[in-house]
Amino acid sequence: MSTPTNVALQYTRGGLALAIRDGVLSLGKTPETVTIDDLAPVDEFHVGGRKASEEFIGQLGLTAGMRVLDIGCGLGGTARYAAERFEGRVTGIDLTREYIDTGNTLCQWVGLEERVSLRRGNALAMPFEDGAFDAAYMLHAGMNIADKQGLTAEVARVLKPGATFGIYDIMRTGPGDLVYPVPWADTPDLSALAAPADYKGALQDAGFSLTAERDRRDFALEFFSQMRSRAAGADGPPPLGLHVLMGRSTPEKVRNMIANITEGRIAPVELIARKG
Repeated sequence: MSTPTNVALQYTRGGLALAIRDGVLSLGKTPETVTIDDLAPVDEFHVGGRKASEEFIGQLGLTAGMRVLDIGCGLGGTARYAAERFEGRVTGIDLTREYIDTGNTLCQWVGLEERVSLRRGNALAMPFEDGAFDAAYMLHAGMNIADKQGLTAEVARVLKPGATFGIYDIMRTGPGDLVYPVPWADTPDLSALAAPADYKGALQDAGFSLTAERDRRDFALEFFSQMRSRAAGADGPPPLGLHVLMGRSTPEKVRNMIANITEGRIAPVELIARKG
């Protein structure tokens, strides 16, 4: 069963901040000179990495001074990108304490601790006031949250009227049993995959209107093809990358992810909705 404790354990690595620091030093940088672009290969933990963030966040209409919520923020890579690119204030929430602690350290390294705040918490019961945010987004977090109705209702609660909510999740797009482990779940009981129709129904029930939808299957397959090409021409893994987060299981999880997408069982999907 996918519980908050089990989900946090799924992502907890141990020694993550030190591993990222070692990777930064291997790049010839230091915590004082590293940039958000340097960190992107490790701290944007979703299909497509930074490129996906740019294309997805660009649809949310963010402007300077906005208060933005990142749900399931992980290490906060996308939060830091959004804060720097759009000059807003981003608050992230995530279940995994190690991600939050490490992510706040990374914010200090790149000088964004005043504009990005990462907090440990549950997306189904967020510690924020009603109408606290101008926009919200979620990247690859819903696969661990079974209660999509509760999730969208809670997001609606903390958003102002007219605010935009963007979702970029792995969704169920076809029949067949998934091959495990995958990046978000070592076993089926940790996975809470849902079809786009389930997300859209939950959004509608929470008072959102869908404004855009995009299946990113082809984008994902191209991303993984480029990843394989780079790996084939390298002597070993890069200083910073998904292997820092997933460890020895990285090759197996990536292979299974590619197989599941290729065979039409899942795909990353974008949904953009507006409250009210």
